[in-house]
Amino acid sequence: MIRLITIGLIVFFFFAYNSQDSEKKVSNQNPAEIIDSFLLDSVQKQTINYFTTGAEPVSGMARERFHVDGNYPDNDKNVVTSGGSGFGVMALIVAMERKFITREEGLQRLEKIVHFLETSDRFHGAFPHWWNGETGKVKPFGQKDNGGDIVETSYMMQGLLCVRQYFKDGNEKARPDGLVGREKALANRADKLWKEVEYDWYRHGQNVLYWHWSPDYQWEMNFPIRGYNECMIAYILAASSPTHGVPAEVYHEGWAEGGKIMQHHASLGFLLRLRYQGNPPNGAPLFWSQYSYLGLDPHGLKDQYTDYWKENTSQAMINYTWCSVNNLKYKGYGENNWGLTASYSVKGYAAHAPNPNDDLGVISPTAALAAMPYTPEKSIAAMRHWYYDMNDKLWGPYGFYDAFSETENWYPKRYLAIDQGPIPVMIENYRTGLLWKLFMSCSEIQDGLKKLGFESPWIKK
Repeated sequence: MIRLITIGLIVFFFFAYNSQDSEKKVSNQNPAEIIDSFLLDSVQKQTINYFTTGAEPVSGMARERFHVDGNYPDNDKNVVTSGGSGFGVMALIVAMERKFITREEGLQRLEKIVHFLETSDRFHGAFPHWWNGETGKVKPFGQKDNGGDIVETSYMMQGLLCVRQYFKDGNEKARPDGLVGREKALANRADKLWKEVEYDWYRHGQNVLYWHWSPDYQWEMNFPIRGYNECMIAYILAASSPTHGVPAEVYHEGWAEGGKIMQHHASLGFLLRLRYQGNPPNGAPLFWSQYSYLGLDPHGLKDQYTDYWKENTSQAMINYTWCSVNNLKYKGYGENNWGLTASYSVKGYAAHAPNPNDDLGVISPTAALAAMPYTPEKSIAAMRHWYYDMNDKLWGPYGFYDAFSETENWYPKRYLAIDQGPIPVMIENYRTGLLWKLFMSCSEIQDGLKKLGFESPWIKK
């Protein structure tokens, strides 16, 4: 009964708030599409709250985590994250475009974030994984991880380049102090941060990118970034940088290991064309096919190693099929309840993936929702099930909670920035391609892709 009432209210409000255009719209939409449209709006808007009302108030940045139950480890409520905030910056663009917040409010929030980035700890232009949001001082992610993190930095730069493109033509609205062009000014500040990242430094003199550098421990982390995993965007940005760019050899010899990255194999009836780091059976947690592609448009994106639209779609379909078949007999798994990725888990944090060792019976809503461009019908079916059938257990102030397990009767009221951010962004890319259009419109990204030998509809010939 509750579900029928909810659906009825959604339809009612659709007609009430769209009366002038309702005849035009409804003639081309069936009731299910109308309901899904409103549900997509609801999920995007509620999730974006994590990056507005839920943001750390001093910095404006995204908190690493938020526990509605109030049980915070190590009292880290003021810890903010560079990568998750990068995803949140893109979510704020969605919020402005869909009028969940005003353009002025979005601009103010982004000005606060950019000010924090300009004045907080940086390491050869790169951001740390974590800061104290109140002071801007680095908070170590691990003992030796107290410096620059080029991957998390790249997630933020992916977002800042979208901000630059969104505001680059600006407005001429005067500030109270008489200055004009706040939007253009913000675009220029984002551009400056981008150009200050020393991607060439993070080569450590080699034809590969290194994940970390510390002013105290130098290169002791010793973590060269090799594919395939979630880090591809770091190489794209490194090749694209107009100030600290790296040659194509860094990508081909480092990321692709001289072609060793190619390793065709079938999994659950779907072809994977790349060798995944760690060689996980049946592909990786779904964040590997999502984080780098919030801005990087995989449509028609090809290099000598694979077709990235096909690769990412195969990953999503393997994940869906694994959960649907459910050979491990976990409670609740099925066609409308799927999605394995890195998230909170029954015991701590885990990178859930479609294989017997890494599938712990934990579903992470971000996995299926951020796969929406690749598996729209299947992702929307899961969204409907969670919202209408499991709402009391899964829905909170910032959208769906991070993870749950019906097998363990485990429904923690907790969120992680890096999981919430991809949800509204990838839903928007499915609906309008907004963030793909912004990021791919960057001339230096087009040049960088061309330098690396990519094909893309965005590359000017």
